[in-house]
Amino acid sequence: MASIAQRAALSSCLLALLGGVTAGTAANAADLRIGLRADPDVLDPAQGTSVAGRMVFAALCDKLIDTTKDGGFRPQLATAWDWSDAGKTLTLTLRDGVTFQDGESMDAEAVKFNLERYRSDPISKRKSELKPVDSVEVVDPATVRLHLSEAYAPLIGVLADRAGMMMSPKAVKAAGEKIGDHPVCAGPFAFVSRVAQDSIKLERFADYWDKDAISIDHLSYLPIPDDTVRLVNLRSGDLDMIERLSAPDIPAVKGDANLTFVEGPSIAYDLLSINVANGAQADNPLGTSAKVRQAFELSLDREALNQVVYEDLFKPSNQHEMPGSTYWDDAHPVPARDVEKAKALLAEAGTPSPSFTLTVANSPVSQQVGQLIQAMAGEAGFDVKLQTVESATLAADSSKGNYQATMAIWSGRPDPDANVSPWAACDGFLNWGHYCNKDLDALLSKARQSTDEKERKSLYDQAVDIYLTDLPHIVLYHYTSLYALRSTVTGFTPFPDGLVRLQGVTVGGAN
Repeated sequence: MASIAQRAALSSCLLALLGGVTAGTAANAADLRIGLRADPDVLDPAQGTSVAGRMVFAALCDKLIDTTKDGGFRPQLATAWDWSDAGKTLTLTLRDGVTFQDGESMDAEAVKFNLERYRSDPISKRKSELKPVDSVEVVDPATVRLHLSEAYAPLIGVLADRAGMMMSPKAVKAAGEKIGDHPVCAGPFAFVSRVAQDSIKLERFADYWDKDAISIDHLSYLPIPDDTVRLVNLRSGDLDMIERLSAPDIPAVKGDANLTFVEGPSIAYDLLSINVANGAQADNPLGTSAKVRQAFELSLDREALNQVVYEDLFKPSNQHEMPGSTYWDDAHPVPARDVEKAKALLAEAGTPSPSFTLTVANSPVSQQVGQLIQAMAGEAGFDVKLQTVESATLAADSSKGNYQATMAIWSGRPDPDANVSPWAACDGFLNWGHYCNKDLDALLSKARQSTDEKERKSLYDQAVDIYLTDLPHIVLYHYTSLYALRSTVTGFTPFPDGLVRLQGVTVGGAN
């Protein structure tokens, strides 16, 4: 039998013949097949780092805390949480009667095991996220208390992501670092099988704590990186849903009576990271002068980028927080393009024609954005050389300082600290350009230690003022989450984190 990749290749050859007519065979009524833009990395919350992996985890692994449709937090495996000791102690009350997919109890001992693993296992990518946690105390089977070295408000957001995903201790002990080959969690779907670059198959977990919200029996994730091929498979009936729909494909989806287009707000954003202090590549006018970086920003027309590349669906932005959200700073609106002012700033800086290389990923959309930036900045006097590389190479080179400016995506997090600190803090793990401002770091540190929303808002507003002056990176826009579904799939609700939650989703009969 042909693999999904083989069927996808064949389907792409038939694109011109499809039009608005579908010829495939629909899946069984309780089966759902989701086309992913990429193949996930290891399916272990301790080791995983990919966006595609988080998509699968949304069905496989429940978290202690989940997010809401408006960007807040809600109970999941923990039904309540409470700060005490001036923000240095967090007490979690666990949901009663939850079991893992192997039948083991999801209790306080299991939570302690998982958090200790995330904190200390050499393979864990979660250690920095849980660094403020000094110890995990089991109070009773339904209560866990986290003792911190200092107050750390972002911990709630951390527990609403991979570090809050609970796996069966029994399964982890048996499999060790290979647990990603057959993960066992407490989510609505249990792992069945995986074929790399082809499919990940899950099935409904009969003893899921919220089983009445789940009506799908079998779930398949099929990685198809090519946007066109992914859409072809949806239209032919080989897929039931695709995430991260390409904006240019929206008219085709809207024009097909067998498909449904869904959009929702997103906390994900694109930015331009600038090398300001990481090795020899930082030694150029853009890297050494904030005034030149300010001129570069003024040469850009975010509205035009949005209209030309993203069908006017994204939100032009200059901050890490989504426009209009709680921590967005109204005092610093997105600046309008001003070529003459950009030229004046370059003249003041003594560099009327600065030259630098902008690196972008080798996707058609990224290249188009890069070309538009090149043309816009050129009108202000910049000589922008465009370099296109594979995504993994881009990230590796950037982390080594082997770049001058590069375009990157951040999928976003519900807590503001996890959106700004990775890029702007002196020790931020995505601070590729080695920018460091001690005043900014002090503000970010103080904001982490406050659980008062009003105080945190004031601190982050002050942080915005600093990094928009220094401009070690330039946020371009926040995404809009775009999905396409077969019309037989109903009940899907988009969330700002872009993850596909299947609670309430149903699949009807064949067309």
